[in-house]
Amino acid sequence: MANLVILFMLWLSMTCTICNVKLMAYGSTRRVSTRFYDFKVQTKRVTKLCNSNDIVTVNGMLPGPAIYAQEDDRIIVKVTNKTPFNVTIHWHGVRQRLSCWYDGPSYITQCPIQAGQSFTYNFSMVKQKGTFFWHAHVSWLRGTVYGAMIVYPKTRVPYPFKSPYQENIIILGEYWLQDLQQIEHATLASGGAPPKADAYTINGHPGPNYNCSINDIYQIDVIPGKTYLLRLINAGLNTENFFSIAKHKLTIIEADAEYTKPFTTDTVMLGPGQTLNVLVSANQSVGKYSMAVAPYKSGKIVNYQNISAIASFNYMGAAPDSLYVAAKLPKLDDKLAVKTVMDGLRSLNQVNVFKEIDKNLFITIGLNVQKCHSKTPKQNCQAMNGVLAASMNNISFIHPNISILEAYYKKIKGSYTEDFPDAPPKFYDFVNGAPNKIPYDTQALNGTRTKVLEYGSRVQLILQNTGTVNTENHPIHIHGYSFYVIGYGTGNYNPQTAQFNLVDPPYMNTIGVPVGGWAAIRFVADNPGVWYMHCHIEIHQSWGLGMVFIVNNGKGANESLPPPPSDLPQC
Repeated sequence: MANLVILFMLWLSMTCTICNVKLMAYGSTRRVSTRFYDFKVQTKRVTKLCNSNDIVTVNGMLPGPAIYAQEDDRIIVKVTNKTPFNVTIHWHGVRQRLSCWYDGPSYITQCPIQAGQSFTYNFSMVKQKGTFFWHAHVSWLRGTVYGAMIVYPKTRVPYPFKSPYQENIIILGEYWLQDLQQIEHATLASGGAPPKADAYTINGHPGPNYNCSINDIYQIDVIPGKTYLLRLINAGLNTENFFSIAKHKLTIIEADAEYTKPFTTDTVMLGPGQTLNVLVSANQSVGKYSMAVAPYKSGKIVNYQNISAIASFNYMGAAPDSLYVAAKLPKLDDKLAVKTVMDGLRSLNQVNVFKEIDKNLFITIGLNVQKCHSKTPKQNCQAMNGVLAASMNNISFIHPNISILEAYYKKIKGSYTEDFPDAPPKFYDFVNGAPNKIPYDTQALNGTRTKVLEYGSRVQLILQNTGTVNTENHPIHIHGYSFYVIGYGTGNYNPQTAQFNLVDPPYMNTIGVPVGGWAAIRFVADNPGVWYMHCHIEIHQSWGLGMVFIVNNGKGANESLPPPPSDLPQC
């Protein structure tokens, strides 16, 4: 019987995009230690919003196939590129312990998988469980190339809360009628902001609010009195999103694949790259209730689609012609709603974060406007008579032509430098001003600069939002690591007044640095390799809002980066 269940779950994970899984049957019988998947990146004709267009998918699915595993399992995924575009896959939130070669960001840890080529990713979920996701990490293909990755606790290890009746994956996305490669190229060529998405989606479905989408609705059928686990993932490109279910409370019990103390709220906000697990009790009258997604408009540069995506939280027994009970969402710029949830996030158990710091970095993050050098400024300099850019410590990151990891491992010189600064070149009123008096100096330097960390060093990062061009929430993601969010606040960071939580801070991999504010994080650099830190809003990353950490080897094989795989793609 156990073998039959194992085979069934293997088939389920290979074929189902969004599956309802009864937890009791799965968690108590499965004993597979290695999971094999076959990803074919290909184009598919999709009809949505009154239009048909070709999109890049994995196995012809939007979202792509879900991966299922257990803590400490090995996951092996062969990716074959059947498109004319370059492709990589990043396993978001996976710490890639001693497996940096399989992390996925293009030109950081690998060269892209070129048309007609394959690459096999091979990594283990070392001491990790929870809700993760995978996505393309080259160009803007992440807009359609993404899927869930669910890692369950070890066999017979229970959740730290009462087991729900059923679980559901809820992936928030964005949809464009125009080809995303063309949008990316045109946006960068214009020097200005990208167009807004044509629709938001929930598990690939826009819901009834858009053209020709009245029947394109994702639906969860629930039984009155039962409790459901929703695994929320924001796979969107450029928009942070509020999520709510009409007349139902959401109890957060996990953030970024780490358990949290239960916290109940009406609404949650997820930036691109963030995940939350919430419990929902079907405790209302029998009927149809809307699950709604709307933008969190924290800034003024990127355009936002202001039509909500809708899905159905449908009680069994509800009349087919029942009207949806509408969900109430915050105002688009409701910073308090975002802060309230962040204030409620605490690690489930006491952790006692280290107090002694070996490396203290102060990093400013924000947007810039570069001078216009085009002979056709009306076409190419559409941002305040200049070109929009983004930076960390006033350095706009430039991707090299070869993988930084390969260059580091083989000691190839010339593609990057090791001089990313510990602090910005100037200190000033970061939130309310710019470095110089009017006319403001909004320029940034360009470079492929890295910061070298010694193995085992205890690192503190102060991430300071800047208002040189515009203040907004920035979801900052670090590859290869999770980190303790020990503090955050509004205004300029002040070490004399900043309050830190070193007892039970949340352990995350993507932190939304508040609008006009700061966040403080800590981690131990105990995973050797090359690790990208960047804003997960795609246009910000394209403009240069990123940098790279190089973590040197420690002592012995267990603290050293292994050699590259034989099939590593070449540039």
